[in-house]
Amino acid sequence: MDAKDLIARRVAQEIKPGMLVNLGIGLPSLVAGFVPASLGVFFQAENGVIGLGARPTEGMEDPHLTDAGGGFVSAVPGAASIDSAMSFGLIRGGHLDMTVLGGLQVDEAGHLANWKVPGKMVPGMGGAMDLVTGAARVIVAMQHTARGASKIVPRCTLPLTARRRVDLIVTDLAVIEPTEAGLVLRERAPGVSVEAILVATEANLILPGDIPEMTLV
Repeated sequence: MDAKDLIARRVAQEIKPGMLVNLGIGLPSLVAGFVPASLGVFFQAENGVIGLGARPTEGMEDPHLTDAGGGFVSAVPGAASIDSAMSFGLIRGGHLDMTVLGGLQVDEAGHLANWKVPGKMVPGMGGAMDLVTGAARVIVAMQHTARGASKIVPRCTLPLTARRRVDLIVTDLAVIEPTEAGLVLRERAPGVSVEAILVATEANLILPGDIPEMTLV
């Protein structure tokens, strides 16, 4: 299975019926494709869309319907278009049940860095800081390493997105829960050993006992 699809499929299992969920740009946007419409979940993008559907098939894109990163999306029945002020009112007012964001680094304290790489031009932090602060639950969906370097580190060297501890990290190798005591390894990807995860992780991981494989529905 493609690594990004594996991550998105596992994150989708964290979404419960009736939730209002924000999906970040890039990998997190894939999650909508693995959530059954029968759950009645509404996905939100901070540019002012509630009711995002899966990515449209090639040739069926609507140039007027995009997520916050400019990627093409579809809309489910009952979807709404709102202005940016209302969209951020939902985020800052604590009305989001969950946000799923990509990450550049997460450290042993559960801090996320995902908006800036020093020396590189970026358009800004977007809604990331508001989302990490305002959503009821924050899940980081990212690949475990980048160019051979671990993205799960003892302490973030990149600028933090917020000082709040995120709730869950889902990578192509593992599911990790940040806690007061540190990072707890909860699950391993199919066919991946605990030893392989430890080798790929710069940060210390707490092993609570037998670590089960992810169940991918």
